[in-house]
Amino acid sequence: MRPFRGRAGSNESIAGRVRRAEGDGTRHRVSKDSVLRRIQFLEVEPVHLFGESDLNLRAIGERFPAVTIVARGNGITLEGPPEDVQKTESLFLELISLVRQGKVLTESDVQYALSLIDDEAHTGLAQLWTGKDSYFDLRRPVKPKTLGQGEYARAIQEHDIVFGVGPAGTGKTYIAVASAVTALRRRAVSRIVLVRPAVEAEESLGFLPGDFQEKIDPYLRPLYDALHEMMGPDKIRRSLEMGIIEVAPLAYMRGRTLSDSFVILDEAQNTTIGQMKMFLTRLGANAKAVITGDVTQIDLKEKDSSGLVQIQGILRDIEGIKFCYFTEKDVVRHMLVKKIIRAFEEHSANGIARNGAAHSGVLSAPAAPAAPAATAATAPPTASGPQAPEPRSGEPA
Repeated sequence: MRPFRGRAGSNESIAGRVRRAEGDGTRHRVSKDSVLRRIQFLEVEPVHLFGESDLNLRAIGERFPAVTIVARGNGITLEGPPEDVQKTESLFLELISLVRQGKVLTESDVQYALSLIDDEAHTGLAQLWTGKDSYFDLRRPVKPKTLGQGEYARAIQEHDIVFGVGPAGTGKTYIAVASAVTALRRRAVSRIVLVRPAVEAEESLGFLPGDFQEKIDPYLRPLYDALHEMMGPDKIRRSLEMGIIEVAPLAYMRGRTLSDSFVILDEAQNTTIGQMKMFLTRLGANAKAVITGDVTQIDLKEKDSSGLVQIQGILRDIEGIKFCYFTEKDVVRHMLVKKIIRAFEEHSANGIARNGAAHSGVLSAPAAPAAPAATAATAPPTASGPQAPEPRSGEPA
């Protein structure tokens, strides 16, 4: 099998052990430590599977460098260690199934599928991306992009109080607002209340120009942005004027009872435990609340005083309340954002290890790099990092 040589501008070869090939497909000797698998994908255009300029094919090859991947027409040949070949074959079959069902694969889709390959969770992507589950009723189609987002959307449907905890860019706020707009359109509630604490990056409202409303608008802008995308400016303006949609700082919630409402508390990591209690006890009859936040971005002076951190131990065992945890796998922003979040997690873990050794009096030289931060299956998140006890849940928050 020789590398494909085509016209100018075409892909003459693929980096690493991934390549296009031509020829009659003559069988060749396979080493005793390798296995050979062939996959045929009829009724699928190769470009829809491999991506523009073979970006998807290249990404898979980089993830499995021990596997030789040869693409010829509507066929793929895999050769390499049995375990890696099995995983690669399973992934290709899942992606082929998705393309046949009309899914337009992007590079980020393939990268997400690759991040799930070790625990075989990628087999649930077909139901998530092309299934008939209808989480939202919006003016344009919206579907969860990750398994974590899918679990989060289901939890909001099935529970009256849901906490979405995880790093930036995982869609916590976006999906909460989409669920609220859907509930309003289906007349499950009569109004939406969007709330944020007026604390951000250790800045004071007093430093901002304008009257009070102009001061708080920058803090509420992410909520407005999500609403504008789902409803349009004219409908939002009318809904705000009629009180169907209310956007307000957390301090305005004291003393109120919110009935027949879908209430979202965003950036909840910047609440104190007292404020969190005050917010949760505002709920009245036929009310639903979603609380979102990232415990690695606490702007309070005392990080340990965050209501989002403390409330997890207080309410975890109460029926009807659901905690959903996101990891960097659920990030749907730029692909570099995932790497940035992972780097900060590792830096935080290394810092904790060094500090612990220093306090015990055994730190005499720079500590070796610590293991990466715990994953979703090992520990709940703390103020030092988004460590989550369960994996997960399109658009960025």
